[in-house]
Amino acid sequence: MSERSSGALAQAVGPAPEPPPVSEAAASGPAPRPAAPLAPRARLLPALAAVYRAQLSRARVSRIPLLFVATFQSVGIMILMRGVVDGGSEARAVVAGSSVLVVAFVALNLLAQHFGQLRAGGGLDHYATLPVPPASVVLGAAAAYASFTLPGTLVTAVFGCLLFGLPMGGLWILAAVVPLAGAALAGLGAALGLLAPRQELATLAGQLGMSAALLLGVLPPERMPDVIVWARDLLPSTYGVEAFARTFAPHPDWAAVVLDLGVCGAVGVLSLAVATWAYRRAAVR
Repeated sequence: MSERSSGALAQAVGPAPEPPPVSEAAASGPAPRPAAPLAPRARLLPALAAVYRAQLSRARVSRIPLLFVATFQSVGIMILMRGVVDGGSEARAVVAGSSVLVVAFVALNLLAQHFGQLRAGGGLDHYATLPVPPASVVLGAAAAYASFTLPGTLVTAVFGCLLFGLPMGGLWILAAVVPLAGAALAGLGAALGLLAPRQELATLAGQLGMSAALLLGVLPPERMPDVIVWARDLLPSTYGVEAFARTFAPHPDWAAVVLDLGVCGAVGVLSLAVATWAYRRAAVR
């Protein structure tokens, strides 16, 4: 095509349209999207149920042999005490104390070690990233560990009744003693594990707590000095022991039983609140 023809074609078509002006925002790239809103925080009860199922499935295999050890330990203590205790109030104290000792072994000793391991190994960081209330983590783990104590406690109580010739009509009270004493001891064990600066100290604290439950709960209080009896009143599990021991009497004082269980429940709420505070304190570090 000649230059004349190409010029005529350009005049017929007209000048090429100018491109639209480019804004500064378009020139700098696409506009950033607004941040997506976070998911709402889980409610306490659904989060508690989820943590409970997770802890129960993890502890089921590893804790059953330890529960057998706790039951065997309590049964062995009753056999040894049979040589020095014949019956009466002392036999009731031994059977009740040995039964609640199973709860102390699992809820106090093992839970202190569990939270000590979580803190030392960074497991608390995992729970801190989940949108769950801190109370659900503590309550879920405590409930999972306390769930293993009822079979061992029942076996120990039945064996003790047969060994000392005590009536079994009051064993139904274990349905209240185990969860209330377990809550008090589990909260104490969780607090010890979370507040201990090192894992070894958490294990030591759990062992000392179980030894205190053994000394103050199993031995008859009639044979203890006054100082030990006063210290016995500071251990929450002894109120569960007293409530269980009263049911072996021919005419139980049910008002005193309810009072002892009420003390266990109040201490359980307080100790779990302290454990929740200790969890928040350890999770932010």
